[in-house]
Amino acid sequence: MSEFTFDRHRRLRSSVSMRALVQETHLRVTDFIYPIFVIEGEDIRNEVPSMPGVYQLSFDHLLEEVEEAYQLGIRSLILFGVVEEKDEIGSEAFHDHGIIQEATRIVKQAYPEMLVVADTCLCEYTSHGHCGVIENGDVSNDASLELLAKTAVSQAKAGADIIAPSNMMDGFVTVIRHALDEAGFHHIPIMSYAVKYASAYYGPFRDAADSTPQFGDRKTYQMNPANRLEAIREAKSDIKEGADFLIVKPSLSYMDIMREVRDNFDVPVVAYNVSGEYAMIKAAALNGWIDEKKLVTETLLSMKRAGADLIITYFAKDVAKWLQEEK
Repeated sequence: MSEFTFDRHRRLRSSVSMRALVQETHLRVTDFIYPIFVIEGEDIRNEVPSMPGVYQLSFDHLLEEVEEAYQLGIRSLILFGVVEEKDEIGSEAFHDHGIIQEATRIVKQAYPEMLVVADTCLCEYTSHGHCGVIENGDVSNDASLELLAKTAVSQAKAGADIIAPSNMMDGFVTVIRHALDEAGFHHIPIMSYAVKYASAYYGPFRDAADSTPQFGDRKTYQMNPANRLEAIREAKSDIKEGADFLIVKPSLSYMDIMREVRDNFDVPVVAYNVSGEYAMIKAAALNGWIDEKKLVTETLLSMKRAGADLIITYFAKDVAKWLQEEK
């Protein structure tokens, strides 16, 4: 072949050690934010049917889960609440002794080094399942902002390290930033669900959090999956209003959006590896159709390669175990 000129790319793939030497993207346990669902009651450990391996946990089982995550090297959690008593305005969300507030206190008292991210929304606590106050059959943007601000301050008072508003109301970052600052929480960052699409991938989460809308859908406030430029507008507004992190949700079908956000903004970008993405892999693995470890690793690597600095993922414990085994 001496008469031909071509590049020898395979030289850098010749062995395990060579491939490791030149690998560009890596997964670290500190990349992961682990979601936990906390439910009211005692001695409850309910596996979510559509999310094998994910549980709703009562307070008396919460620290067992946190302990396992901590021992695996995970240092960030995001908490979601599951409550029985709901009302039109989701008042449990901003009650100073609400389920997330109490869960946060429990975690921080036992594990002060564990970062607690508080999901700041109303949908898990409203009787109608929407992310804000209903007026004239629709979610009222401005009326909802006041309650979201109260929720954020209540969560910060309970010890949350990061406030993560997921409601997609216009102006939610600036209103929450102002409320946190007024309450003396200048040091608490906001991890904004800046780019959140109205996606079919959320179905299993709504089973886990009991947050399915009781009428209509969320398309008047979550984004159209067909739109790309809108994502940049949303992220730009949140940065201007004071966001410290930008979440892209979902991740798997939105790698192009994640790269756009990464290229346009210099704050940490967070991929949310959502419930539907998790459930698809779990279902295929349970049927023996795929190699779960290889596929999960490839999927999460692709999110980081697309521009994510951090990943919210239900696979956090699994991957942490695999990383330990490799060491």
